[in-house]
Amino acid sequence: MEVIIMPDTARATALGTWLIARQVRAQPDSVLGLATGRTMERVNATRARMHREEAIDFSRCRTFNLDEYIGLPTGDERLYRHYMNRHLFQQVNIDLRNTHLPDGTATDLKAACRAYEAAIARCGGIDLQLLGIGVSGHIGFNEPLSALRSRTRDKALTPATLRQNAGLFGGDPNNVPRRALTMGVGTILEARKLVVVVTGAEKAKILAQAVEGPVTSMVSATAITSTRTAKSSWTKRPRLCSRAATTTDGFSPTNPIGSKPAVGWGYREGRMPRRSRALIAGGLSAAEFILRTPDAMDSGRATDADQFNRDEIAMNSDLK
Repeated sequence: MEVIIMPDTARATALGTWLIARQVRAQPDSVLGLATGRTMERVNATRARMHREEAIDFSRCRTFNLDEYIGLPTGDERLYRHYMNRHLFQQVNIDLRNTHLPDGTATDLKAACRAYEAAIARCGGIDLQLLGIGVSGHIGFNEPLSALRSRTRDKALTPATLRQNAGLFGGDPNNVPRRALTMGVGTILEARKLVVVVTGAEKAKILAQAVEGPVTSMVSATAITSTRTAKSSWTKRPRLCSRAATTTDGFSPTNPIGSKPAVGWGYREGRMPRRSRALIAGGLSAAEFILRTPDAMDSGRATDADQFNRDEIAMNSDLK
């Protein structure tokens, strides 16, 4: 796993989008795992722009979203299906028949979950999964105490998640559905590449737990670090946690604070991740992050960083 701290939200989301675009260019029939949320709105807007201006072709892609609310009627605009149609699918040249979300309107939810897992398997699995991290450290709607081998299923949402998602429901957590269907942690980890984009000062503490703390079902995002040696790239900006971090190579990053990494990280600055788990963080008042996995970046070269830096100039002008 590679952790990259960017100087601001714009650069963090730009890098996340660039990694997705690189995947689609290299493999036009990619199976993409998608996410929703405020950070993802910026990522989706940039993807739509890249489709228009840089001819990124999504026509052969297939997509699977992480989650969907249970109990909202089919035509409700607050369903993630409508959200994705509006913010991404109708903005690019993807066939809507190739876009998939869990069916939160199904009468038999367990059967709907099994069908979702089967659909992913028929497509050969997910090539690149995009993730955010919730305020309680969850990925998808895998709330605290989610089994790390879990599959797509229904989950009760915690009060913290209800508050975080209240924006689409008039700002009132009481209006947010109490349950949702979500890909399981085990389902997510089977993706060949993971890209996690995390932004916002309120995420700094939980992000530190996710990438430096022990693997625990209380924070499902910690599962991302469980199978790969991680590497991290920091900017010289702010602090991430609260105790000085020491690395296995004796380098102590400037200002970031956190417990000693448990998986032998090497902290580096200004380098593109080279493996396929990547976490990008930005705008954390301390950081803007990207987390990348297994071979998402196995083919990475120094030239990738140079190419992103060139592309970033164009991206950022559109993100300001």
